[in-house]
Amino acid sequence: MKPKRVRASGGLPPDLDLELDPRWSVRLLTDFVRSEVTRTGHERVVLGLSGGLDSALVAFLAARALGAASVLACLMPHRNSTPASLADARSVVEALGIPSEEIDISPMVDGFARVSGEVDSMRLGNVMARCRMILLYDRSARHRALVLGTSNKTELLLGYGTLHGDLASAVNPLGDLYKTQVRQLSRYLGVPRAILEKPPSADLWADQSDEQEIGYSYEELDRLLALLIDARVSRESVIAAGFDATMVDRITGMITRSQFKRRLPVIAKMSARSVGWDFRYPRDWRT
Repeated sequence: MKPKRVRASGGLPPDLDLELDPRWSVRLLTDFVRSEVTRTGHERVVLGLSGGLDSALVAFLAARALGAASVLACLMPHRNSTPASLADARSVVEALGIPSEEIDISPMVDGFARVSGEVDSMRLGNVMARCRMILLYDRSARHRALVLGTSNKTELLLGYGTLHGDLASAVNPLGDLYKTQVRQLSRYLGVPRAILEKPPSADLWADQSDEQEIGYSYEELDRLLALLIDARVSRESVIAAGFDATMVDRITGMITRSQFKRRLPVIAKMSARSVGWDFRYPRDWRT
């Protein structure tokens, strides 16, 4: 679905076009995955396949980039997970012919709950996300495979993810794609219809919905974020264009408060060349 445009008003540029050229985009992303994996000496990848749209698209891209045999999908349900999510994840495995492993994380989560006492649903959701990442990085070491990330640009900007959980990865092909763009490419690549049409959800508790939890649809969020972030439009201009001031302030606050999730921990500078300050070479630095 193509997001509606915001008409220019008071000096505001037209809404950025979030429509992608799917053929070019898929080529760029598959080349990215292939290059970033093989340049480290790896040939395989592992990802958590939740049954949701983001992880499904990453699996489709990885299979194109590296071949189905080089992609290991880990299906990691909890007993509170929706049964349909596991079925949808299995449908991706079947469609692509990729190796998979199913691991029930309930015993891991239960063990944490026993030693920690009462845990609310939000904290327990973070524990689930981190248990899944423990398993992914264990399989990464076991199979010498890099962990692929599945967080999209909308989630990263809003901090809608768990630090050292679903936000952890070695390579992330979706990090510069808004959620509406993820949907465009998923439709182009033939992701199963059931996954395309269901409401986005982290599936951490019954009837949980991303859009209900955030309070806005992804179409609304992506239009606003594209203007604030990509076009650097001011608060006053986006409000004048028709965005609700409460929404603008809430989303801006989420972006600001979650900055720590988008960078390495801040290091106190004590030398001439400090990691994260002066020493910021790419991974292929050699000299």
